[in-house]
Amino acid sequence: MLKDVRAGRVLIIGVAASAALTGLVWLLGQRLQGIALLPDQGASWYYWKLPEPTVWTRASAWLCYAAHQIAFWWLIHRAQTRVRRYTSGLHRLNVTALAVNTGFVVLHLLQTQLFYDGLAQDVSIFSSQGSVILLLVAVLLMENRRRGLFLGRPAPIKQEIVAFALRYHGYLFSWAAVYTFWYHPMESTSGHLIGFMYMFLLLLQGSLFLTRAHTNRWWTLTLELAVAAHGTLVAVMNSGPDGMWPMFLFGFLGVFIVTQMHGLGLGRGTRWALAVAYAAGALVVYGLRGDLAGASAVVRIPAIEYLLVGVLAVLLWLGLRAARLGRPREATRLEQ
Repeated sequence: MLKDVRAGRVLIIGVAASAALTGLVWLLGQRLQGIALLPDQGASWYYWKLPEPTVWTRASAWLCYAAHQIAFWWLIHRAQTRVRRYTSGLHRLNVTALAVNTGFVVLHLLQTQLFYDGLAQDVSIFSSQGSVILLLVAVLLMENRRRGLFLGRPAPIKQEIVAFALRYHGYLFSWAAVYTFWYHPMESTSGHLIGFMYMFLLLLQGSLFLTRAHTNRWWTLTLELAVAAHGTLVAVMNSGPDGMWPMFLFGFLGVFIVTQMHGLGLGRGTRWALAVAYAAGALVVYGLRGDLAGASAVVRIPAIEYLLVGVLAVLLWLGLRAARLGRPREATRLEQ
């Protein structure tokens, strides 16, 4: 029966359910208005954490996170070792994954209401932001062969590196999504709501492993571009219309122009039109702000992402090489 349930239909239902869950976060978040928090202390300070955490507030976040993470990793391992094939319908493990992630979303709602704190009490805000950046960079690496990295041309990354990333990316991606999900309390600020909606979509994507919906290029592109909307809106909320939001908007859209749109099968004319519209939009926005020279800031995010692709490729190559060098010694030890 599950083979007859189209994963694409489940994906649509899942997006609607994610929106409904975001609404529930907003509704329950109204009960958190009376919690006293410390004054904001700058960019490296995470505001939404208790001034005086207890053993129970810390344990509730870390134990729930660990249970969620281990359950998700177990499901991925089970799928890779027992299923190992893509279908247009659902596997039984997909249903289990959807149920597990939904259950932990509800658990996080309850945990926030009872104990409030997330993982943010003990780890840096940059670890949460960095996990999502690492996810986006890994996608650029994995898609290098299909859509290229620079204007449709692939970077010279060894196939064994890409193959390794494709095989094991689920573990990294689930860590990035689950870690970030439990990093934050389920507050009802606009930034939290946008972020949790994005996390729900990533958890949905992770739950649909080994289905055709999981690899649908329009859906995966939507997840990549969602970070542009999230980053831009949060920047506007934090610093107002005169803040640094254009850097986030045109920075992430710059990655779309240079890389992501080349995997959609668009004609040359369409791609040129999108590139011209992008450049014109950036010039108009910075021109209206009276800061055309500031338009150079839009290259920061693409430059960082492409640099990190190279760093990630080198690290994976070194790891694979070390594993290859270590195998003969281990075999010799076993023979002895």
